[in-house]
Formats: sequence, structure tokens, C-alpha cells
Amino acid sequence: MSKSTGFGIIGAGVISHVHAKAISEIPNARLVGIHGSNAEKVVAFSERHGCTAFSTLDEMLSSPDIDIVCICTPSGAHLEPALEAIRAGKHCLIEKPLEITLERCDAIIEAAAKAGVQVAVIFPSRFYEAASRLKKALDAGRFGDIVLGDAYVKWHRTDAYYQSAAWRGTWQLDGGGALMNQGIHSVDLLQWYMGPVESVQAFVANRKHKTIEVEDTVVASLRFASGALGSIEASTALWPGSLKQIEILGAEGSAVLQESDLTRWDFIHPREEDHAIRSAGGSSSHGGVSNPADISHMGHLFQISDLMRAIQEGGLPAIDGLEGRKSVEIVLAIYQSAREGRPIKLTS
Repeated sequence: MSKSTGFGIIGAGVISHVHAKAISEIPNARLVGIHGSNAEKVVAFSERHGCTAFSTLDEMLSSPDIDIVCICTPSGAHLEPALEAIRAGKHCLIEKPLEITLERCDAIIEAAAKAGVQVAVIFPSRFYEAASRLKKALDAGRFGDIVLGDAYVKWHRTDAYYQSAAWRGTWQLDGGGALMNQGIHSVDLLQWYMGPVESVQAFVANRKHKTIEVEDTVVASLRFASGALGSIEASTALWPGSLKQIEILGAEGSAVLQESDLTRWDFIHPREEDHAIRSAGGSSSHGGVSNPADISHMGHLFQISDLMRAIQEGGLPAIDGLEGRKSVEIVLAIYQSAREGRPIKLTS
């Protein structure tokens, strides 16, 4: 990548520092500046990362040095800055979820298509080697007929976590609880592996965090378009919590992805490389099990590099707006099922 790419960040919360660290380690990428609603945090961020603290969004978007804008605002506040950035001709890298309603997701996707700019949605788990290896094995048919696909996100969050910002635990800006905020990474991986979801049925509860608007625990059963079945369990009410896990189980093979490591890898028809895969080392990150800041920046680095490649080569990023929309649709269907007490069929 010969051309230098300039980045601006909107929002100065925890995840913005992950973006900054990733950008700093990518050749020909440069963090130009940051803007956010909390001026004190913006200034502190700019001093820490050596970039400009823009006092207004218009000022930042007017900078010719910025090519890509990373949107790190609360989930239900992605649309407005995304539309501003798109109107300014900037490409957008948006933290998960893309937005909290399908209408708001579609508004971003349509605006970007009309303006001819790229939108990518942050789902860094897809970019780790183990996750990619599992996808390749599925595409190669090594599992035979897929029987079950399950996702487990059994985490711990303190009451102080939800009290740390007014938007946390609200429908308006968080868009949901354990599933929309924490579990959506695993929802994205599960649908990437298993294909479209046909229908869901779900239950939600508040077992620990009883004062927040949204759920702290959810259990959902899924029927995939392929005929396979599956489940999702997500919670922030568990002590001490455990690494997130994806299980793919077929008639001819089974695999378990725990955080960014394959802890099970068994097939009826083994291959030479299987032993090395099973013997690979463990992850150094706890994946945000009990601390939202305890995540690696490497997935972001891979995904930012992918977006830069797409822009420079004229292709699409691996997780564009339409791809990022899929997990939101599944999450919203699960919430609808829990509210209405019935199975919900997905439309797409």
C-alpha cells in the first residue's frame, strides 16, 4: 500500500484507543485527529496518541488529510455521524453493531452506495487465523452435513460498568444488552459459518443487573436455512465469566473456536495439517470476559488493513454494510421473539 491513508475517529471512549493502536501499527496509515462529545476525553486522547483534537465534527470532516472515519460512538448514535462523514466523501469504519434498527442500518448503507464511498463494520473475530481456518474447512465440506451451530458468550459485567455511561443498558443508545452489545460478535461469526437464519425462538431475563432497561441474559434457539439447528447463549451476569465459544458440529467433523483458538478439531477424514492445528498455542487475551478493555487490537488491525486494501484496489471490504446488517437482523428477531413469546421468521 503505497498511498498514505489518513484516519479520523469520532468518539473518545475505550474502543477508540483500540482503533488508534491498530492504526499506529499499519504501514501508510496515520491517525490525523479525533472529535467527540466529551472535550476533556478528546484532548486527553489527542495528547496520548499525538493527533489533532477537533472541536467540531465539521472541522474534522473538512480536513483533506482524512480519508477514513472510525465511528466509535454509542451503538444507537452511529447513523448521524456516519451520514455526515458520507456526505463529506469519507469512507466509514463503524464499530459493531452497524446500528440498532434495520431502518438505521439501511440508511447508512444506502447513503454510502449513493455517495460511492465504502462502509465497513467492525467484527474483528473473523480476521483471526483460527476463525478463518474454520470457515475454510466449512467451505471445503469437511464437516459433512452440518447438524448444530452454537454460540456462547458467558461474561461478567459489574454494576459500575452499566453506571459508567448514561447510554449503557438503554434501548435508545445500547440497542439491547448482553446480546446486542457483547454477544453480537459471536452472532456474526455463527451466521458467517452456518449461513442464513430462517427462524428464532428466544427467552431473555435480568438475573443480576435488574435496574437496566435491557437484558443481561438471553437464550435463543435457531433454525438455519440449511436445515441445521443451533443455539445462542449470552449473559453479563455470570461470575467470573468464560471465553466466548463457537461450536460447529457436523456428521463428519466437529470444531470448537474458543476466543481466537481452535480447542477442538476432529474429522472422520483427517488431514496432515490437523495435528498442528490442534497443537496451536493459546490466546493471550481474555477477550473482554470481565473487562471490556481486555481485548487485543490485532483483529482491528487486520480489518482496518482490509478496508484500506478495498479502497485502494476498488473492491469491497470483507465486512461491508450489507454484511454487517445480518447480525443486527438476527439480534432484533431474537428480541422480538422474547417479547412476543413466539418463533420469529427472518425476512432476508
